[in-house]
Amino acid sequence: MPCVYILHSEVTNKFYVGSSREGGADKRLKSHNAGKNKSTKSGRPWRLFYEEQTSDYTEARKKEIFLKSGVGRRWIKESFKRRRDGRVV
Repeated sequence: MPCVYILHSEVTNKFYVGSSREGGADKRLKSHNAGKNKSTKSGRPWRLFYEEQTSDYTEARKKEIFLKSGVGRRWIKESFKRRRDGRVV
C-alpha cells in the first residue's frame, strides 16, 4: 500500500520525507539505512518517525510535496517538539 513517511537521523538531527509506491515505510527504511539512497547516506542510521498510508501513490506524492514545503516543515517541527538541546523528543 502506498505511503508517505518521515525519517529522523540522530547523527544529523534532521528529518527526511519520502513516499513509497508499495511495501510500506519499513522496506524503504531498510533501503535508506543500507546506504542505497544518496541523499540519506550520510545520516545513517535513520529511524522511522511517522508513516501515513494513502489510497494511491498520487496522494502519497502530494502529501510528500506538502511536507517538504515551508508549511509542511513547520507542521513537522510543531508536531514533533524538540528538546532544548535541539534533539527530537
